[in-house]
Amino acid sequence: MAKQKVIVICGPTASGKTSLSIELAKRINGEIVSADSMQIYKEMNIGTAKPTVDEMQGIKHYLLDFVSPSQRYSVAEYKKDAIKAIDTIIENGKVPIIVGGTGLYISSLIYGIDYPETKIDISYRNQLEEIAKKEGLDVLYQKAKQIDSEAIKNISPNDKKRICRILEIYHATGKTKTEQEIESRKNGPKYDYIVFCINMERDKLYDRINRRVDIMIEDGLIEEVKALLKNNKEFPTAMQGLGYKEVVEYLNGIITKEQMIDKIKQETRRYAKRQLTWFRKYENIIWIDGLDKLDNNIKIILEEYGEKQN
Repeated sequence: MAKQKVIVICGPTASGKTSLSIELAKRINGEIVSADSMQIYKEMNIGTAKPTVDEMQGIKHYLLDFVSPSQRYSVAEYKKDAIKAIDTIIENGKVPIIVGGTGLYISSLIYGIDYPETKIDISYRNQLEEIAKKEGLDVLYQKAKQIDSEAIKNISPNDKKRICRILEIYHATGKTKTEQEIESRKNGPKYDYIVFCINMERDKLYDRINRRVDIMIEDGLIEEVKALLKNNKEFPTAMQGLGYKEVVEYLNGIITKEQMIDKIKQETRRYAKRQLTWFRKYENIIWIDGLDKLDNNIKIILEEYGEKQN
């Protein structure tokens, strides 16, 4: 029996995934499953570019705004929750559309990767934190590179969370993250994922990113971070998000407001570049131009999906 087809729309930040996916969902009786590792968090709306109720235009979204910023949320949990959401959408007679830019989330689905839940060794994690503090994060980055050179290719030298994750997995299991992924892929994905990736000229994408950051500041990103700091005691993952950690640096007097804005823009552009590098490795990916008309891109998606427009 053929597997159920599931549409995936991925792409770099600010490339237009939200507007395209909502318009597509309206036309094919679809519902959207988010694949964004920051939009899962409550109270974090502006800095994550979370779609508003008005922007959703009545289209149901899953896996948005449901995790406290003080909680950890793993890729393994995401995969389980996403599969459950897809199952629900199909049972309700609608078309599931996966939308987002978090490569790990999307890979876990389209390749059927199982990320085993490794028990957190608090003592070892504290050791890593101490090394990063005293010797610098680059020491951990180089160590992770020696252990798992493949996994580190997709990780920024400044991404402490994911660098430490590589080290923690190896410490806990004796296997690298890459080895575990290869083993888990043997079972294959549950669904037939048709993956579309939005791309556009680099300078146009960077202009969109810069404008988006300016709008976030105007819309109250600094105030949003202040409220988060007031309402939550711990941020194991949430405050590592783009935009949030830079605002915290500004609020702590480490950088000026102008430096904060420039840094958010620069780090977001770098992130977009890493996202595209990640997605280019996908097999059978279908590229669409983010600057093209919505109707044209929807036509491409529908032709590949096997549907016909009314």
